[in-house]
Amino acid sequence: MRTYRFSSELWLPRSITEVFAFFSDAGNLERLTPPWLNFHILTPRPIAMAVGTRIQYKLRIHGVPVRWESEISAWRPPYFFADDQIRGPYRLWHHEHSFQEQEHGTLVRDAVEYAVLGGALVNRLLVAPDVRQIFGYRTEVLRKLLG
Repeated sequence: MRTYRFSSELWLPRSITEVFAFFSDAGNLERLTPPWLNFHILTPRPIAMAVGTRIQYKLRIHGVPVRWESEISAWRPPYFFADDQIRGPYRLWHHEHSFQEQEHGTLVRDAVEYAVLGGALVNRLLVAPDVRQIFGYRTEVLRKLLG
């Protein structure tokens, strides 16, 4: 199985405690996801985040309804957490979130490793552009909310 990687980073002028608290609230994922995905969390809230926590979502990818379930696979507040797709549109989805105090603020890093059905062509034409657009939207929202 061929995997692909995406990474991004963003500096925010907030404390690591404040930034991690924002990301620790699973409900904020709806705020960070572009509206064209029609993303909604199905798991009842509040959601207690810890290793093993599972969260179910529904969304639309290019108009196709999709169910997604992720599991928190690592949880080290306030510096790091990771989630893995248990069920969803990818063959593999592993997303690492790291937070580092830096220059009177916090550096937020995202690293995603993923695999898709259809391989390189599907990734190049559909998935990679979508992932870039989704994280671009996320960056802009984070700048508005925490910048």
